[in-house]
Amino acid sequence: METASEAEVTARAAAIGPCAAIPAEHMDFIRQTLDRVGDKWSLLVIAVLKSGPLRYTDLQRQVPGISQRMLSLTLRQLRQDGLITRTAYAEVPPRVEYTLAPLGHGLHEIVTSLIGWAADHHDEIRANRERAATAGP
Repeated sequence: METASEAEVTARAAAIGPCAAIPAEHMDFIRQTLDRVGDKWSLLVIAVLKSGPLRYTDLQRQVPGISQRMLSLTLRQLRQDGLITRTAYAEVPPRVEYTLAPLGHGLHEIVTSLIGWAADHHDEIRANRERAATAGP
């Protein structure tokens, strides 16, 4: 019996549910986009930039735990997707600021809701994880 190729599997559309309205040929790209904007660092950077333009070091201070490498990578990816803008000023020393692009502003409310939900349910989720860890598989 032959197995379906990866292209055939990706080309199949969902019959029911929220994915049914999405054309099959768009699904791979949509999954990539959700992976990008759903990344923990992307969510936090988008949330922090709502207050206005920030320099790299200010972003690093406001996103606890992010390394320079991850901040640089996250900023580059968000910029590639048009969610943030980068403005370099011809000054000495050079100054670079990041701000939400219009597309990023549209995502901000969703991001802050998700972060708020995680904060509101922190204790409950932690307790569930501890309970699951002691219960075993």
